Amino acid sequence: MHWNPLPKRLLTGTHTGSGRNDQLRMQAHKRCWRNNWVVELDIKGFFDAIDHELLMLAVRRHTQEPWVLLYIERWLKASVQMPDGILQKRDRGTPQGGVISPLLANVFLHYTLDMWMQKNYPQISFERYADDEVCHCQTQQQAEELLAALKQRFNDCRLELHPEKTRIVYCKDDDRRGDYAVTSFEFLGFTFRPRLSKNRWGKFFVNFSPAVSNKATKAIRQEVRRWKLHLRSDKALDDLARMFNAVIHGWVNYYSAFYQSALYPTLRHIDRKLMLWATRKFKRLKGHKRQAMHWLERIARLNTQLFAHWRLLYGQTGIGGAG
Repeated sequence: MHWNPLPKRLLTGTHTGSGRNDQLRMQAHKRCWRNNWVVELDIKGFFDAIDHELLMLAVRRHTQEPWVLLYIERWLKASVQMPDGILQKRDRGTPQGGVISPLLANVFLHYTLDMWMQKNYPQISFERYADDEVCHCQTQQQAEELLAALKQRFNDCRLELHPEKTRIVYCKDDDRRGDYAVTSFEFLGFTFRPRLSKNRWGKFFVNFSPAVSNKATKAIRQEVRRWKLHLRSDKALDDLARMFNAVIHGWVNYYSAFYQSALYPTLRHIDRKLMLWATRKFKRLKGHKRQAMHWLERIARLNTQLFAHWRLLYGQTGIGGAG
């Protein structure tokens, strides 16, 4: 297959926790210190709204192989069977969950946003991961002018910015004390907003920083519920650790990078499910949730390495304060 090289950012997957994700998250954090304003972009129904004609123009920038173009176009225009059996034709959008949907969407936004920003606003830094984008501005006027230009740009590319979720955000902290309605935004599973932090000398101050978002913690809790730990009384505790530690480790490794204490309640939710498992596993703990939790906490303090989140909750780093 003959495919001209893509920019490195387009070759990155769209799974939370990747190296590219970490890099963009750090960049966004640092740039919020240096810039007072953020333009948070949300494309309305992006994957369902991508124009096929414009997308194929972007694809042709990278390959002229007839069979490649043929199969991509066929795949894009393939009819979708609805629940009632009716076939619905498509003239726009890429199937979510499709193998190459993330790559095609990235190619489309590379020309719609990335290249356009570099050409027209080279002085404004921005981060984009799939269709999640934030732009950093020095002044409110600059942010307003950029947003107006972006609305026109996306309209020209047959897309629409969501009128409510696309916002101008003020990065408020101890040094930036202006009074504005919107002072938070979400990016890559984190909520960036003013937070109470503690410096190396133990003094508290307000810092504009990220922590795990409510949307992300809700998704984690839902996943833990799907495990149905309380019904696995046939398993030993170390069996459960082996079964789920890889997933828990991924959550801890990614979301504890900033403000660890925001993640603690969600990690304790895992322990509450393990406590319910213990009340079913051991007769002496049946109907005694408090005793079961004390039993679990004793094991956690003795062996903080058993579950991936125990080191954070019960080890030296699990202090329960601001991270």
